[in-house]
Amino acid sequence: MTISRRNVLMSTLFGAGYVGLRALATGIPAGVLLRGRAALAEGAACTGALASKAQYFILQTSGNGDPINANAPGTYDDPGILHSADPAMQKTGIPLGGKSVNAAAPWAQLGSVPGYPDVLARTSFWHLMTNTPVHPKEPDVLSLLNTTKANEMLPSLLSASLAGCLGTIQAQPITVGASSPSEGLKFGGQALPILPPLALKQTLTNPGGALAGLTNLQTLRDHTLSQLNDVFAGGATKAEKAYLDSLIQSRAQARSINQDLLDALTSIADNSVTSQITAAVALIRMKVTPVVALHIPFGGDNHFDADFATEAAQTVTGVAAIASLLGQLADAQLQDQVSFLSLNVFGRTLGPGNGAGRQHNQNHQVSIAIGKPFRSGVIGGVARVGGDYGAVAFDAASGNASPSGDVLPTQSLASFGKTVLASVGIDRAVIDGQITGGKIVGGALA
Repeated sequence: MTISRRNVLMSTLFGAGYVGLRALATGIPAGVLLRGRAALAEGAACTGALASKAQYFILQTSGNGDPINANAPGTYDDPGILHSADPAMQKTGIPLGGKSVNAAAPWAQLGSVPGYPDVLARTSFWHLMTNTPVHPKEPDVLSLLNTTKANEMLPSLLSASLAGCLGTIQAQPITVGASSPSEGLKFGGQALPILPPLALKQTLTNPGGALAGLTNLQTLRDHTLSQLNDVFAGGATKAEKAYLDSLIQSRAQARSINQDLLDALTSIADNSVTSQITAAVALIRMKVTPVVALHIPFGGDNHFDADFATEAAQTVTGVAAIASLLGQLADAQLQDQVSFLSLNVFGRTLGPGNGAGRQHNQNHQVSIAIGKPFRSGVIGGVARVGGDYGAVAFDAASGNASPSGDVLPTQSLASFGKTVLASVGIDRAVIDGQITGGKIVGGALA
């Protein structure tokens, strides 16, 4: 379902009394604004590895089963795997994990993202098996083939685990773009709405919107602080007051945030990938949610894609979109605080007989992880399976493909989920309680 009414959207994004905007304007966590000193004690629970490693995530997901797997690092060494003959897709060595790995040329773009020079040094490509060739099974894949507790989706597990440490307005993830209903997210068993970029823009930047005037956040900041006498006056200890003082943003900072977000949101002209990226970065800057999902086309459901023309074109534009996202994160100085993930329902067939288009491949899908918590490299690999190709076993310690590897293809999806949770410092015992099966892949972690 899509939210369009302004009042519903505002309350969904920013909570009762627009507490989220008040938190944005003041720098004080939403919980403190709602619960005062009681929330200060709750904040102390965010300690240890989770406190130091917590990240926001932007998730690319597709129920179309895009052929990312057909052109990713690790698929250009077997001559039996078919690739586009388009010169833009030629085999190119890119540096991953201390060595050159062959991939389609567009992936080399990640080696030169303006303002973010070390992208490939924190990028890993995962060769996984989703074990389904069915489009509507995307929700099952996002719940790691039902290996998660209560079938919760991976983005929802992440979001719920990180909200407290990041001080976000809500624990639920948000979807800003989806090509089909199967890409909609759930949280606690409940379907979540989709928030198109245009709806976000119209809500926040129209003449009565929260960011419409340059002084809106400044005014909201001053008004909010004047209402917190019970926290700032005699009710707060010296340590609590010092903590709150360290969080409070100046009027100039509030104005700067207001203008930056207004400029970004005003640029939204549609619900395209470009606009989804702008919306995703804005939602993270506003600390609305720990996880934002979007849809970047990478060839789509290309059964009848002669000469892989669409696949080639959208691989070029898809990688460029990822590079643009990473560049915007760098511009906002968020490159160390936000990671990028991809997870699709399945990949496509790779071998001979696919020149006129690719079919569904339940045995092979490639996911991407980019961010400070991740180590550069290729996790697993691909080999002949049946009449085509599929993911192979790999070692949990190194991530290297191996016939004797302790992570079987059927365990690779759950292992991906466990490793992502481990990347942000979630305790191993908690991870094992949330995801059954699979292993944490140490070779993928920085």
